[in-house]
Amino acid sequence: MPEKKKINMSIIEGDSFFSHETSINFSPTQFIFDFRNITPRIDPRSPEATLVLKHNVVMLEPYHAKQFLSLLSNVIKKYESDFGKIDRPESLKKLQKKIKNQKSAEDPAEKQFKSQSYFG
Repeated sequence: MPEKKKINMSIIEGDSFFSHETSINFSPTQFIFDFRNITPRIDPRSPEATLVLKHNVVMLEPYHAKQFLSLLSNVIKKYESDFGKIDRPESLKKLQKKIKNQKSAEDPAEKQFKSQSYFG
């Protein structure tokens, strides 16, 4: 009978992280999930607010990204069967309508100079 070897294992727990925004990009060999958290910080010593932007990046090879998609789909189906359909919150629907109304009122010449940013 082969001799049993003892293996020491150390597990490092990650910090909890709430993501307000997520982007997903890919290369030929991996999918890159970029989870972002944007938090305003107010320091009484400074007249201006500070935005703190944290990133947690997860990289998966394509096969594992597809397995993740399947797992997430199954978990969402189970969640919805237990708790009901996940729908966009009313506050976000109102915000989307407000933004749509503002965009339709803007001058078309000004639209070409606006660019996307982390903040909207």
